[in-house]
Amino acid sequence: MSYAIVGFGKVGQALAHAFARKNIDVTVASRRPPEALASQARAIGSTVVAKSLRDALEADTIILAVPFGEHREVAKALPDWKGKTIIDATNALVPLEELDGLPSSAFVAKSFTGAKFVKGFNHLIAATLAADPIVEGGHRVIFLSSDDGEDAIAPVADLAKQLGFAPVKLGKLSEGGALVHARGRIWGQLIFQDLFKKEQ
Repeated sequence: MSYAIVGFGKVGQALAHAFARKNIDVTVASRRPPEALASQARAIGSTVVAKSLRDALEADTIILAVPFGEHREVAKALPDWKGKTIIDATNALVPLEELDGLPSSAFVAKSFTGAKFVKGFNHLIAATLAADPIVEGGHRVIFLSSDDGEDAIAPVADLAKQLGFAPVKLGKLSEGGALVHARGRIWGQLIFQDLFKKEQ
């Protein structure tokens, strides 16, 4: 399984730290050319490699860490997303009517035709996401939700475990997933809840 993080702002860098901590290879890309990210990527860890967006999108699993409105630009980079898993770490701070009444991830998913689509890694602030997820014997919780069923969520849950987090599955995007969605100025009840589980 190969991984890429698209977006190299605070959240993208926080996620890169999580991969580097466990020596898991990850490609990072943004609107800027890879040369502009290379030294920062190297500083995070030797397993973090900056590439062009097109090269990064060759990964099996792609974490979307761009500002919400930029997901469409990323989606245009490939004609078809079949065989890819997209992990949506974005939060939408736009009025609800701009989302066609959908949870933000369901709205984003429409742009990535054919992909398995999972909401995850979005409910913690970047500094918390970058910190070691193992604290006092407990593992920091990451909430996952998807409309694509268990075969979409299971590999993302495995990745979360590899990174040291405790995945908690919330079901469909419009059900449990609504607890971690930012919709306009309304934050889901679980956003920013920094929770731990004793067992992964």
